[in-house]
Amino acid sequence: MNDESQKEKLRQHFARRVTTQARVVLDTWQKIREDRDQAAVYRDELVSATDKLVRYAKRFEMESHAAAAEHILGLLEHWHQSSALEDDQARQLEDATETLRHCTQRRTDQETSDTPQQYRRTPVYIALSNGEMAARLIRQLEFFGFRASAFNSASDLIEACALSKPETILMDVNFGGDTNSGIATVEQLQEQHDTPIPIIFMSDEDGSIETRLRASRCGGEEFFYPAVDPGQLIEKIETYTHGNTVEPYKVLVLDDSRAQAKYMETVLKKAGMTAHIITDPMQIIHALEEFSPEIIILDMYMPGCTGMEIARVIRQQDRFHSVPIIYLSAEEDVSKQLHAMSLGGDDFLTKPIDPKHLIATLHNRGRRARSLLALMIRDSLTGLYNHTHTLHLLEQEIVRARQKDQSLCFAMLDIDYFKKVNDTFGHPIGDRVLRSLSMFLKQRLRKSDHIGRYGGEEFAIILPNTRPGDARNVLNEIRERFSELVQPAGDREFNVTFSCGISAWQGDSAQSLCERADRALYTSKEHGRNCVTTAED
Repeated sequence: MNDESQKEKLRQHFARRVTTQARVVLDTWQKIREDRDQAAVYRDELVSATDKLVRYAKRFEMESHAAAAEHILGLLEHWHQSSALEDDQARQLEDATETLRHCTQRRTDQETSDTPQQYRRTPVYIALSNGEMAARLIRQLEFFGFRASAFNSASDLIEACALSKPETILMDVNFGGDTNSGIATVEQLQEQHDTPIPIIFMSDEDGSIETRLRASRCGGEEFFYPAVDPGQLIEKIETYTHGNTVEPYKVLVLDDSRAQAKYMETVLKKAGMTAHIITDPMQIIHALEEFSPEIIILDMYMPGCTGMEIARVIRQQDRFHSVPIIYLSAEEDVSKQLHAMSLGGDDFLTKPIDPKHLIATLHNRGRRARSLLALMIRDSLTGLYNHTHTLHLLEQEIVRARQKDQSLCFAMLDIDYFKKVNDTFGHPIGDRVLRSLSMFLKQRLRKSDHIGRYGGEEFAIILPNTRPGDARNVLNEIRERFSELVQPAGDREFNVTFSCGISAWQGDSAQSLCERADRALYTSKEHGRNCVTTAED
């Protein structure tokens, strides 16, 4: 490689580093846009990411990125820490980030008039001895919104990781040609980063316990033997990427002391949780209905009632029967603490509470509560909402649409010739097709949309505040892209399509909305499948 080509390679690396950091800024702003209630929580993250972008862009002489980032940083100086984001500030930041987005667009994006719906993620790196499989994986990952790069040598991979930390690495155990040389490369890589990179190891040999332990100790989250197909790998990659971010826990705090309640609110928000504080126990029913908490913290002794009495009232409502309740009190009598927990509580923390202890308790209780709730309301195969909960969400969205006088659409999807897929390739491949469509939908629909597995190969989508024409355009684009996705089945490949029916809410019941969407879906089937029909057509 001559000096000129070496310089060009370095310039490309530097450009990738700047654009990757720009996407971090854009992704952080996206979080603020989607949830203005949590804007203050993400403010410092946005300031830090933008400051880093300014330094990178100046160092690598990327003037447009530096100017756009400095403008954003200047606007952020007027948004004071812990204060709400004003509408005028939000508009100015939106314009500034739009300028940065245009700097960061790929050339192909700039040639189209459509605004990209998603910012590109940080990269997934692939280090496989089988170059053909690596290329095949990259094509598949692109369909699911990932940005992937393959490497031929350990030195190139290490250099790339130093410039841009990947979300995850798919690594051949023997990458480089020697026994366990891939693991040795990962061990070297992990030393360069404060937090470990999740690694998915692949091996053509059934690794010994020594090999598997070594792989696990250097950040190996998975160890696949024998080599698996791209569908399974993409599901695992999705698990270990930041696209799968955890929603903040919603915590309701009832404490009659305003000073204590304010302190709790500060601690919870600093930990990235969404807090709702009340000081009057008589407001508990209204707060439960309005906020729908995932965790409840109750003061034990309050004027007019006790925390135990409030807990019993909460437990009388079926939908809050499994929500964790944590008592907070200066009470140190263990027998009284145990008695309190026997009356509807799950944990007991004594005042003054250590913030770290409180947050750790909330995370542990929250994770368990979400796991139990998921078992009740989600389909075990796809992770989407089950039939019953989908209908419950539809009822809720109808109420909201009526209150806010907004539009609402309901769509039903059905995979075409799914029985033929099962008969030809087997049910495990059929299950993988269902999971790939569920992941496809989750990545391309909004956070506010609800996706359910209605039954078998049928899916349901609730689209709040959406007009029929917009719903049709979005689902038609998803249909076209999904039909291009190659489904692997061992040494064979095939494509799958789906048909769709959409109905718009017209002030009618959930049952009527479902029936009209079902009839529209049937019309799509009659018209040759692989198309979208609205009930009004």
